[in-house]
Amino acid sequence: MATPLDADALDIDPLLDDPATRIVVCCGSGGVGKTTTAAALGVRAAERGRRTVVLTIDPARRLAQSMGLSELDNTPREVPGIDKAAGGELHAMMLDMKRTFDEIVETHADTDRAKAILENPFYQSLSTGFAGTQEYMAMEKLGQLRAGDEWDLIVVDTPPSRSALDFLDAPGRLGSFLDGKFIKLMMAPARVGGRAGMKVVNLGMAGLSLFTGALNKLLGAGLLRDVQTFIAAMDTMFGGFRTRADATYRLLQAPGTAFLVVAAPERDALREAAYFVERLAADRMPLAGLVLNRVHGSEAAGLSAERALAAAENLEDGGIVDREGGKVLDRDAPSAGPADPEDGSPAVENPGHTRSVTTLGGNEKTETTTETAERTIAERTVPDARSATDRASTHGGTPDGDGDTQGSDGGRDGDESRDSLLESRDSREGSAEVSVLAAGLLRLHADRMRLLARERRTRDRFMALHPDVPLAEVAALPGDVHDLDGLRAIGERLADQPRSAGSR
Repeated sequence: MATPLDADALDIDPLLDDPATRIVVCCGSGGVGKTTTAAALGVRAAERGRRTVVLTIDPARRLAQSMGLSELDNTPREVPGIDKAAGGELHAMMLDMKRTFDEIVETHADTDRAKAILENPFYQSLSTGFAGTQEYMAMEKLGQLRAGDEWDLIVVDTPPSRSALDFLDAPGRLGSFLDGKFIKLMMAPARVGGRAGMKVVNLGMAGLSLFTGALNKLLGAGLLRDVQTFIAAMDTMFGGFRTRADATYRLLQAPGTAFLVVAAPERDALREAAYFVERLAADRMPLAGLVLNRVHGSEAAGLSAERALAAAENLEDGGIVDREGGKVLDRDAPSAGPADPEDGSPAVENPGHTRSVTTLGGNEKTETTTETAERTIAERTVPDARSATDRASTHGGTPDGDGDTQGSDGGRDGDESRDSLLESRDSREGSAEVSVLAAGLLRLHADRMRLLARERRTRDRFMALHPDVPLAEVAALPGDVHDLDGLRAIGERLADQPRSAGSR
């Protein structure tokens, strides 16, 4: 496995084995194997002795399928088939945004107030589709898992694309929402109380009558009433939301947290990875390194794309490069007839170039290269080009009226001749098929070598911009990962990295 000259290898096993490491967050763009990486890290950590839970925020079901679970929900479920010899175990769960919100309400509000909130139409809309709710609930769930101190390691699989880091902004967005003028205006009736409070609200809302009218038409006539009821019930809980969000944010900045940016060796994916790296640095989040998934390789890397293409073209041209004289046979082939020289001298048929040839008796004679070419062509001529009379005379027979040879061995010789012709034809056809297949394989190899070169250029460009980011490369698998054995294979490839920087 190759790494850039200035890149350090990412040591996965020491990171997972370190008792101080309590949270590993996998972030990256969609379609780069982020969910698979998170699951593979969870499996490897559990089988190395740590009590691990994997939390996925991605709504896809790949994680459950790869771990042999029928489904995942908001409660950690133990993954069967994990080797517990080292004392670890693995659980997995998928964030249920609404259920997490409901749990917060039920935990931090009395029974009557919690019932009023859960039945409020505005709350039901907010808890299922309000922008930013999923990211905030992810932070709430992460905080709950960490506060319980039940797990040695929590592996978080974040949503795809740049929204994977939106949960970092959740505390700030929540604070802005709670401190906003609209919320303060809506909270006024509950705080002032009675008709006086409603007068204040009516005066404050006068300038927004057109806006609220549009909202009433869009969401229903009772929108403002639902919002006011919700805010009145949630008033005592707002401070708790902000406090817990800030605590989780500080937890992500703590030394026990490690961020892994996951990418593929493609331009767009590594551009997103660069964004993640820069954003994490700006927010002072601890970055452990970059995981580069689905890196292609070749066992025949010594054969370049150019040489493979040249060999393929040679095979498709009938091996013209392999001939002793190259294309000289085609150039020196006999013409239709001799042409008279311009000086009027007698024409010489195919004079060619003379050379000296030593016979068996030690004598020398001269022959032309054209004669050599003709003899070579004759040797390559298909045997069945001979006439039936020639074949018959070779075996001492003559053809009869039906074209069959007669003589003492005529019938047998004829059969042998036909068998020989059939074998020769089959041999030629088989050789042609092999050549076509070999040429196709060479062209595929050339495409693979071009892909390897493009991936390396893209990777090296990223590492040149971020030389201090440790790198782990995971070779591409021939198929999808759909079980624990596949996750173990990914974990082994993650751990099997060059120990020294600059190895190639």
